[in-house]
Amino acid sequence: MLDITILSVGAIKETYWRGAIAEYLKRLQPYSRLTFIEIPEEPLGSINDRQRILSIEAEKIIKQLPKDSQVIALDKVGVNYTSADWANKLDEWSKFGKKLTFIIGGPFGLSIDIIHKAQASVSLSKMTFTHQLTRVILLEQIYRGVTILQGKTYHY
Repeated sequence: MLDITILSVGAIKETYWRGAIAEYLKRLQPYSRLTFIEIPEEPLGSINDRQRILSIEAEKIIKQLPKDSQVIALDKVGVNYTSADWANKLDEWSKFGKKLTFIIGGPFGLSIDIIHKAQASVSLSKMTFTHQLTRVILLEQIYRGVTILQGKTYHY
Protein backbone atom coordinates (compact mmCIF):
# COMPACT_ATOMS: atom_id res chain seq x y z
CA MET A 1 0.00 0.00 0.00
CA LEU A 2 1.34 3.41 -0.95
CA ASP A 3 1.78 5.93 1.85
CA ILE A 4 1.52 9.34 0.20
CA THR A 5 1.65 12.89 1.48
CA ILE A 6 0.70 15.74 -0.82
CA LEU A 7 2.23 18.94 0.47
CA SER A 8 0.98 21.98 -1.39
CA VAL A 9 1.13 25.72 -1.20
CA GLY A 10 -2.41 27.06 -1.05
CA ALA A 11 -5.72 25.73 0.19
CA ILE A 12 -8.59 24.12 -1.68
CA LYS A 13 -11.53 26.46 -1.19
CA GLU A 14 -13.86 25.73 -4.09
CA THR A 15 -16.53 23.05 -3.74
CA TYR A 16 -15.93 21.63 -7.22
CA TRP A 17 -12.22 20.97 -6.49
CA ARG A 18 -13.13 19.39 -3.16
CA GLY A 19 -15.61 17.13 -4.93
CA ALA A 20 -13.02 15.97 -7.47
CA ILE A 21 -10.47 15.36 -4.72
CA ALA A 22 -13.01 13.42 -2.65
CA GLU A 23 -13.78 11.20 -5.65
CA TYR A 24 -10.13 10.26 -6.13
CA LEU A 25 -9.62 9.77 -2.40
CA LYS A 26 -12.49 7.28 -2.45
CA ARG A 27 -11.03 5.48 -5.48
CA LEU A 28 -7.54 5.39 -3.96
CA GLN A 29 -8.64 4.09 -0.56
CA PRO A 30 -7.89 0.41 -1.30
CA TYR A 31 -4.42 1.22 -2.64
CA SER A 32 -2.99 4.04 -0.56
CA ARG A 33 -3.00 6.15 2.56
CA LEU A 34 -3.14 9.83 1.66
CA THR A 35 -2.30 12.81 3.82
CA PHE A 36 -2.58 16.44 2.79
CA ILE A 37 -0.52 19.28 4.18
CA GLU A 38 -1.40 22.79 3.05
CA ILE A 39 1.07 25.65 3.37
CA PRO A 40 -0.58 29.09 3.28
CA GLU A 41 0.26 31.12 0.18
CA GLU A 42 2.28 34.26 0.75
CA PRO A 43 0.39 37.38 -0.33
CA LEU A 44 1.37 38.46 -3.82
CA GLY A 45 2.56 42.05 -3.87
CA SER A 46 4.25 42.21 -7.24
CA ILE A 47 6.29 40.05 -9.57
CA ASN A 48 9.36 41.64 -7.97
CA ASP A 49 8.49 39.76 -4.75
CA ARG A 50 8.96 36.40 -6.49
CA GLN A 51 12.26 35.35 -4.86
CA ARG A 52 11.20 36.57 -1.41
CA ILE A 53 7.92 34.64 -1.65
CA LEU A 54 9.61 31.47 -2.94
CA SER A 55 12.12 31.66 -0.08
CA ILE A 56 9.43 32.07 2.61
CA GLU A 57 7.33 29.25 1.14
CA ALA A 58 10.43 27.01 0.92
CA GLU A 59 11.13 27.48 4.64
CA LYS A 60 7.54 26.52 5.45
CA ILE A 61 7.68 23.48 3.15
CA ILE A 62 10.95 22.22 4.66
CA LYS A 63 9.47 22.41 8.17
CA GLN A 64 6.52 20.26 7.08
CA LEU A 65 8.39 17.53 5.17
CA PRO A 66 7.67 14.13 6.70
CA LYS A 67 10.70 12.25 8.01
CA ASP A 68 12.03 9.31 5.99
CA SER A 69 10.12 10.33 2.91
CA GLN A 70 10.91 10.08 -0.79
CA VAL A 71 10.39 13.71 -1.85
CA ILE A 72 9.07 14.37 -5.35
CA ALA A 73 8.80 17.98 -6.52
CA LEU A 74 6.24 18.83 -9.16
CA ASP A 75 8.05 21.20 -11.50
CA LYS A 76 7.62 22.32 -15.09
CA VAL A 77 11.12 21.12 -15.98
CA GLY A 78 10.76 17.77 -14.22
CA VAL A 79 10.61 14.40 -15.95
CA ASN A 80 7.55 13.67 -18.10
CA TYR A 81 6.30 10.10 -17.93
CA THR A 82 3.95 8.03 -20.01
CA SER A 83 1.19 6.46 -17.93
CA ALA A 84 2.91 3.05 -17.97
CA ASP A 85 6.28 4.56 -17.03
CA TRP A 86 4.59 6.58 -14.26
CA ALA A 87 3.05 3.39 -12.84
CA ASN A 88 6.46 1.70 -12.85
CA LYS A 89 8.02 4.74 -11.18
CA LEU A 90 5.38 4.71 -8.43
CA ASP A 91 6.12 1.02 -7.92
CA GLU A 92 9.87 1.69 -7.81
CA TRP A 93 9.51 4.57 -5.34
CA SER A 94 7.22 2.54 -3.09
CA LYS A 95 9.81 -0.23 -2.86
CA PHE A 96 12.11 2.10 -0.95
CA GLY A 97 9.75 1.43 1.96
CA LYS A 98 9.34 5.12 2.52
CA LYS A 99 6.48 7.50 2.41
CA LEU A 100 6.14 9.39 -0.86
CA THR A 101 5.80 13.15 -0.53
CA PHE A 102 4.71 15.15 -3.56
CA ILE A 103 5.24 18.90 -3.34
CA ILE A 104 3.04 21.33 -5.28
CA GLY A 105 4.13 24.96 -5.39
CA GLY A 106 2.10 28.15 -5.36
CA PRO A 107 1.67 30.75 -8.10
CA PHE A 108 5.45 31.15 -8.54
CA GLY A 109 6.18 27.42 -8.40
CA LEU A 110 8.84 26.00 -6.10
CA SER A 111 12.10 27.44 -4.88
CA ILE A 112 15.20 25.93 -6.46
CA ASP A 113 16.16 24.91 -2.90
CA ILE A 114 13.10 22.64 -2.73
CA ILE A 115 13.74 21.20 -6.17
CA HIS A 116 17.34 20.38 -5.16
CA LYS A 117 16.18 18.88 -1.86
CA ALA A 118 13.81 16.52 -3.66
CA GLN A 119 14.98 13.07 -4.76
CA ALA A 120 12.94 13.43 -7.96
CA SER A 121 11.28 16.11 -10.03
CA VAL A 122 8.17 15.37 -12.09
CA SER A 123 6.32 17.44 -14.67
CA LEU A 124 2.65 16.68 -15.19
CA SER A 125 2.63 18.80 -18.34
CA LYS A 126 4.56 21.50 -20.14
CA MET A 127 1.58 23.73 -19.35
CA THR A 128 1.12 25.57 -16.06
CA PHE A 129 -1.86 24.69 -13.87
CA THR A 130 -3.26 26.17 -10.67
CA HIS A 131 -2.28 24.33 -7.51
CA GLN A 132 -5.91 23.21 -7.12
CA LEU A 133 -6.04 21.63 -10.57
CA THR A 134 -2.55 20.18 -10.12
CA ARG A 135 -3.73 18.39 -6.99
CA VAL A 136 -6.64 16.82 -8.89
CA ILE A 137 -4.42 15.84 -11.84
CA LEU A 138 -1.83 14.33 -9.49
CA LEU A 139 -4.48 12.28 -7.69
CA GLU A 140 -5.89 11.07 -11.00
CA GLN A 141 -2.42 10.07 -12.19
CA ILE A 142 -1.68 8.25 -8.93
CA TYR A 143 -4.98 6.41 -9.32
CA ARG A 144 -4.20 5.63 -12.96
CA GLY A 145 -0.77 4.36 -11.95
CA VAL A 146 -2.03 2.02 -9.24
CA THR A 147 -4.76 0.64 -11.50
CA ILE A 148 -2.14 -0.12 -14.16
CA LEU A 149 -0.04 -1.92 -11.52
CA GLN A 150 -3.13 -3.85 -10.35
CA GLY A 151 -4.14 -4.80 -13.89
CA LYS A 152 -7.47 -2.95 -13.61
CA THR A 153 -9.34 -1.71 -16.67
CA TYR A 154 -9.33 2.02 -15.76
CA HIS A 155 -6.38 2.57 -18.09
CA TYR A 156 -6.82 1.38 -21.67
